[in-house]
Amino acid sequence: MVKKSNNERLFAEFPPVSTTEWEAAIAKDLKGADYEKKLIWKTNEGFNVKPYYRSEDLADIQTVHTKPGEFPFVRGNNAKKNPWLIRQDMDVCLDKPTEANGKALEWLQRGVDSVGFKLCSDCEPTFDSISRLLKGIDLNRVEVNFTGGVPGAKALPYILQYLEKGKFDIRQVRLSFDYSPLSNLTLNGKFCCEKDSSYANLQELVENVKSFPNVKVIGINGNIFHNSGSSSVQELGFSLAMANDYIQFLLQKGYGIDDISPRIRFNFAVGTNYFMEIAKFRAARLLWAKMVEVYKPTIETSARMSIHAETSRWSMTVYDPYINMLRTTTESMSAVLAGVDSLNVLPFNAPYSEPTSFSERIARNQQILLREEAYFGKVADPAAGSYYIERLTLSIAEHAWNLFLKVNEMGGYRDAFIKGYVQERISEVAAKRDANIATRRETILGTNQYPNFNEVADLNVVTAEVVTRQNKLKPADAIAQPLTPYRGAQAFEELRYRTDKSGRRPKVFMLTLGNLTMRRARAQFSSNFFAVAGFEILDNIGFNSVDEGVKTALDSQSEIVVLCSSDDEYSELAPIAFEKLAGKTIFVVAGEPQCKSELESKGISNFISIKSNVLETLKGYQKMMSI
Repeated sequence: MVKKSNNERLFAEFPPVSTTEWEAAIAKDLKGADYEKKLIWKTNEGFNVKPYYRSEDLADIQTVHTKPGEFPFVRGNNAKKNPWLIRQDMDVCLDKPTEANGKALEWLQRGVDSVGFKLCSDCEPTFDSISRLLKGIDLNRVEVNFTGGVPGAKALPYILQYLEKGKFDIRQVRLSFDYSPLSNLTLNGKFCCEKDSSYANLQELVENVKSFPNVKVIGINGNIFHNSGSSSVQELGFSLAMANDYIQFLLQKGYGIDDISPRIRFNFAVGTNYFMEIAKFRAARLLWAKMVEVYKPTIETSARMSIHAETSRWSMTVYDPYINMLRTTTESMSAVLAGVDSLNVLPFNAPYSEPTSFSERIARNQQILLREEAYFGKVADPAAGSYYIERLTLSIAEHAWNLFLKVNEMGGYRDAFIKGYVQERISEVAAKRDANIATRRETILGTNQYPNFNEVADLNVVTAEVVTRQNKLKPADAIAQPLTPYRGAQAFEELRYRTDKSGRRPKVFMLTLGNLTMRRARAQFSSNFFAVAGFEILDNIGFNSVDEGVKTALDSQSEIVVLCSSDDEYSELAPIAFEKLAGKTIFVVAGEPQCKSELESKGISNFISIKSNVLETLKGYQKMMSI
């Protein structure tokens, strides 16, 4: 008899469990609860996610067995390893090019291998200013990117002149520009110049760099959609539609897809939804490859999507800003594991101030740690084969492609945007996300949940303009309503800012009575609830009687008193406490007790619970206290 291996004996102890058996066990644990409501995640992307996936869920996914570096590149553009570029961006005014050059050289010495220059809108480039800006940067080894659209396009002739005068190998030079008339339309409701002129510039840029194989001149700025509150599906679908408009224009001008595709770079944001973001980038490469394939490229690499990612501006916060480091770290992990070509981590203080040397250093080192200490650069597409991520990839791809087809049916991105379709779809998702944040179905750590109780904003740094969401008005000469990027935390930040600006910190007193477990749980919930608005919290272990608690509350001169007890005890304790505090303070009951209607009949009107709209409720309390 052949002796069984250790592995065979081990597997014998764990017999396979069928999906039917799993479902039966789940149904038993649910004890009659609705499976759909309890376990199915209804995403903002428009599809549902099951609580678990198994190998059979991969049966219809054809890309599962492809290798990294192979068409359709769902597993990345590189056959081995994951060599993404660590990028940092800076604002540049060309009247001070030497200062920007010195900063770039310092970054390159400290681990950066891709530099982004965002040229100011009123920049007028010259050969001298460009030469000083690029002095000492080895363009055969370092990627240089010019962002800001039109200013970068104006700088291109001088950059090419600089390259001709220098000893650079044009096959090695890696440059990118994000010229994009449709991005200008999206952000401003109009083109930077006449539509025909804007597109003519596009053609001129492609023509100017035809001898430089690694220069990108067309930017597909999907991060605009993300930072305006879109879903991942919308960010991807609308980006593909924008790219297709450019392809159609350039094809009509006589260019082939092999001339066009290598000139396009996609600039995406990466959000905090960890696995969804990994799947988004994988789906993006898949759809781009399939889309380019339709145009019959003669070079397989034409179907590779060039992706630059930037951490989300939408998810960043002003209050408790160091948490932004946690957000950008997990966002970076998603982008890197998904195989982006380059990544820019925003400094943690980006929402409210100019970056400092410290915040820039932290942002840079986050990527260096992922590469050099976590070894994320050693493995290509570690997500491959994950039942969950593979299904997410397919779901995002299907829904993004359907959205792309819908936009295409409307005449393309330009026509769909002018008709208001893009704005309408994004505003629907953004409104849903805003509502989820207001009710804490979606958590923004440190802002709408678990705030720093003792934090008070530095009003010299944090201003009303920073925390207030500004909706863009349609300019008089605009042809469409522009999108307005914002941050998801701004509504809560504005709420807390009003408290800080008032110079008052209303005291909220926890009147803890009765059942120990319930009073502690509700006191913690209520403390967290009111601290979101920047109120001062006076928590208590517990009181032996209503009289003792009320006396202490009045002595503290608290403006709000929250009764924290059990549902069974509220019917007795709440009316007594309310009567003793009536007219002296705002009385609140923590929870939604069964006796609520009874308490309301006795004049008690303020209740807080997990069902509350935290934002609107706290606005109401601010109004009561004339804040």
